[in-house]
Parts: sequence; C-alpha cells; structure tokens
Amino acid sequence: MSRVGKTPIPIPDGVKVDIGAAKVKVDGPKGSLEQAYDPSMSVVIEENEVRVSRSDDKPDTRAKHGLTRALINNMVQGVTQGFEKTLEIQGVGWRASMEGKNLSLALGHSHPVKIEPPYGIEFTVEGNTTIKVSGIDKQQVGQVAANVRAWRKPEPYKGKGIRYRGEYVRRKVGKAGTK
Repeated sequence: MSRVGKTPIPIPDGVKVDIGAAKVKVDGPKGSLEQAYDPSMSVVIEENEVRVSRSDDKPDTRAKHGLTRALINNMVQGVTQGFEKTLEIQGVGWRASMEGKNLSLALGHSHPVKIEPPYGIEFTVEGNTTIKVSGIDKQQVGQVAANVRAWRKPEPYKGKGIRYRGEYVRRKVGKAGTK
C-alpha cells in the first residue's frame, strides 16, 4: 500500500472539509478550494482526520492513491498557511516593480513586461530584484511563478535571468579564442 496514501490528513481548527460525489471542498481562514478526485478512491472523515483508501490494486488505481491524498493535503495546508515561491532577478539593469496589483518587469526588452496576477495570486517585490508569488492553491502558485520565470530563464554563460531562490545554474565556459 502507498506510504503517502495511507497517511491520514489531520484537520486543523477552523478548517471545514466537505466530501461530495467525487469532489472535496476545503474551507479555511484564507479561503476555499475544491478538487475532484477519481471515483475509485474512497475519501472519508474519521476522528477529525481525512483518510484516503483505494478500492482495488490495479496499477492505475495504485498510482492515484498517493496523488489523491497529496492533493487533499495541499488544499488543507493552502487554506491554513498558504504557499509562496520566491524568484530572484540577476542581470545589470534588470528589475521588478509593482504597479498597483500588477507586476512590472524591466528585463532588457524594448518595453516593460506587465503581468496581471490571476484570481487568488498575489505578487510582492522586495528590493527591486526579489519577487514573491503567493496564494492558497499550490498548483497555481507554481504555474504563475514558472510563467514569470519564462520571460528570462537563467542562461548558462553569464548567469543572467530570473531564477527560483536557491536554484543552481550550471555555468559554461565561453569561447576560448584563437592564438
């Protein structure tokens, strides 16, 4: 049995979990999230914990067991604590700023790049070169951070670009020149 899938999910105080027909809804202090799950999974609430079990041992069902539990756990964690990704800009003259709720990036293009946050996502800029993407949906926070990073991925020769905090960019040696 899946080690991830069989671990129960504790429900913190102030969080309400509703289980419907192949759908889980989680309400908490930061908002509410809804997620559909595979009907071959059984999701129940026992003793203030959410438990996920599977109906059979088919490979497809076994693969979805841990996934279903992880998605529900991320929803519970998102409505209580939220999620955050930090991006860093490296490059001379490259910077970020806020224009209302929108993010404005100066990345060497002929125009500033303006990014409007989708519903449930918030941008914050610290010191012109650090961008924080935060929200309650882990998948959406990761996707928005990846979309921001895609404007200038870190390049291996000078290391310029937008990278995740702590990301290692392997550097390459440039041309050796002729003698």
